[in-house]
Amino acid sequence: MPKISSSELKINAPIEAAAPDATLVIAIDPANPLKVGGYVFQLEVIDDSGNRSKPFQWRLVVADTQAPTAVIGGPKSVPFGTDFILSGLESKDVGGGVVARYVWTLVG
Repeated sequence: MPKISSSELKINAPIEAAAPDATLVIAIDPANPLKVGGYVFQLEVIDDSGNRSKPFQWRLVVADTQAPTAVIGGPKSVPFGTDFILSGLESKDVGGGVVARYVWTLVG
């Protein structure tokens, strides 16, 4: 069973395996995972007479399904009548995306 790291995948670079190895393992490299988006993989098979199949393509979507984490930083108390700053800079998205908006609401 062939195995390739996500950091080694290259567009239009075939990965071949002899039968009976009919599966391909894509091992995700944490330092270089596949980015969020669509990918098209193609398979061709060759019989023992050298006849090649028509290409079959499979579309795969790498989706960001993890919610980001909101973190507020700021003072615990301020003197009456004094400006203060709240920061959302420590908020993060570990699911492959980036924080795109900050929505602040006074709730109490």
